[in-house]
Amino acid sequence: MHFASPLTLLFLLALPALYYGSHYRRRGAALRFSTTAVARMAGRSTRQRVEPFLPVLRFLALALLIIALARPQQGQERVRDLSKGIAIEMALDRSGSMAEEMAFEGKTLNRLDVVKRVFNEFVLGNNAGLDGRPNDLIGLITFAGYADTIAPLTLGHGAIASQVAKVEMPPPRSEEDGTAIGDAISLAAARLKTAEEAQLRVNAKLGSDYEIKSKIIILLTDGQSNRGEHSPAEAAQVAKEWGIKIYSIGIGNDPRQATMQTPFGAIAMPGQRSLDERTLKHVAEVTGGIYRRADSAEGLREIYAEIGELEKSEVESLRYLDYKERFTPFALAGLFLLMVEVVLRNTWLRKHP
Repeated sequence: MHFASPLTLLFLLALPALYYGSHYRRRGAALRFSTTAVARMAGRSTRQRVEPFLPVLRFLALALLIIALARPQQGQERVRDLSKGIAIEMALDRSGSMAEEMAFEGKTLNRLDVVKRVFNEFVLGNNAGLDGRPNDLIGLITFAGYADTIAPLTLGHGAIASQVAKVEMPPPRSEEDGTAIGDAISLAAARLKTAEEAQLRVNAKLGSDYEIKSKIIILLTDGQSNRGEHSPAEAAQVAKEWGIKIYSIGIGNDPRQATMQTPFGAIAMPGQRSLDERTLKHVAEVTGGIYRRADSAEGLREIYAEIGELEKSEVESLRYLDYKERFTPFALAGLFLLMVEVVLRNTWLRKHP
């Protein structure tokens, strides 16, 4: 147990003196009798037996409230291995075309759900070829008709997983739909450009020496750019100037087997190759990255494994303490005892002059 304000506990030293002053030095009115034998034979009532405990309740309540003010915290020492990690911005396509079906571990899901699940495996690990990225800063950007930051770059990957689960496709035929690949690359590159300055501030606050070894964008889409203010080629050139690599992944099935999920079930549709592989290859090659195509969940895992081999962190051991506030039970118990004492003193144990 750790106290955030330990000096507050010094007030506990004053409680015995206050108890003595209020209990032993107070004297009420008295009458003289020649003998008290008859009174002793009468015995003591329950109220007389309980009444001396009222001051005890009050001072116990004060003691608990003082402990609460000292802010008890429970901490656990943890060890994280990190020194030089990778800053990774995931740019994920959530446009309507991601509704097409894709196989995943014997089930049929839409492309977006498969991509979300495999991305979580890439970040957190899956004990089957993907070790996770515990030492890397991960951020998430999604795009359809426009690009949006869903999660900033962070080492708290549990928060990333919860944000990924909330990603959804825009409503059918809405103005929000589309594929703004260039804007997504531009936004991801802008976030990565300022990542080192932001990490220096975090290091100063936490006393860490974490360094960003390299900065990459993982661009995942199943379409071609048809929305946005920036073209993919222009955005890739900016990323290159800022020293950012792009690893582009194209998602697509055999166009002859295209299906679409509807309220009436899966409907086979004439396929057409909407994936702009030429552009995806260009944005990757111009920045020093690679382009790969994934037709299945297993293929997507293999691509992530390849990226993991190309982008490795250099690690060292860092210890830190993770504290949780534990003052609430003390505060509630103190207030409860104080309330009991006040109620008893003004009802059942009330004294009349």
